[in-house]
Amino acid sequence: MNILLIGRAGQVAHELRRTLACLGTVTCLDRHTPLCLDLARPDSIRAAVRQVKPDLIVNAAAYTAVDRAETETAQAHAVNATAPGLLAEAALGVGAGLIHYSTDYVFPGTGSQPYREDDATGPTNVYGESKLAGERAIAEVGVPHYILRTAWVYGLRGQNFLLTMRRLMREREVLRVVDDQSGAPTWSRLIAEATSLMIADSRRDGRFEPEDRSGLYHLTSTGVTTWFGFAAAIRDLGIDHGLLSESCARLEPIPTRDYPTPARRPAWSVLDTDKLASRFGLRLPAWDDALALCLSEACKPAREGV
Repeated sequence: MNILLIGRAGQVAHELRRTLACLGTVTCLDRHTPLCLDLARPDSIRAAVRQVKPDLIVNAAAYTAVDRAETETAQAHAVNATAPGLLAEAALGVGAGLIHYSTDYVFPGTGSQPYREDDATGPTNVYGESKLAGERAIAEVGVPHYILRTAWVYGLRGQNFLLTMRRLMREREVLRVVDDQSGAPTWSRLIAEATSLMIADSRRDGRFEPEDRSGLYHLTSTGVTTWFGFAAAIRDLGIDHGLLSESCARLEPIPTRDYPTPARRPAWSVLDTDKLASRFGLRLPAWDDALALCLSEACKPAREGV
């Protein structure tokens, strides 16, 4: 299988470079590679897909600056809304399939039960609006696809809540963390591994053929916590693994109103993953178990002297 992976340095893209290698030949492109694929430039999308002629496109790139999107609206929509539709059209033109990642931010965040794939959407910020428009653009083209909504993504590289908390816990005496927004933190490695398993289960004679399973899926860890709960687990497990000292920052829970941001965040970001389990037999571990695995992985370079 010839796979075009868009994005190289992002959290999920970095993990996908490893997991997709088991499934075929992987070409990684972004706006910095010699063969440029810039999601903000439609001509570069079409030209790259024509040249690579993939069997499958995996789009792990996006505009993810949630707060800046409130003022950089055109750029957010170019990358998150327009580009996915262009990718779908280009994929259809060369007979390829498409895998694309979306977000919990497509929902209003006012519920108390996990959101299902067919629940009513209602983004509360520009980022969520742009990602929802991208989902719809792909579906309208009719290309074979999986759109994977995930949430609260973290990992051991890039910019994310886990790495920010580890740094701040070493630098400060007290950290105030929002405790009235709920979700399921999801390790980027598990997203990549689940994606690759879905592809492997949909591969027919080197082609991506999802058949009647083409569509939208929720892909997150199980369980529920808040940002404060996530931070507390990072602190406790970090101390247990020797990544943080006992004297690291003390945590204080605060309401969202005490941490204002340009973009409004949903209070409830929990996604129902039963569809993924029923169609593919996949269910990610509980968020706290996955975090423990991730921090165990973080210990390896220190033990190996890297």
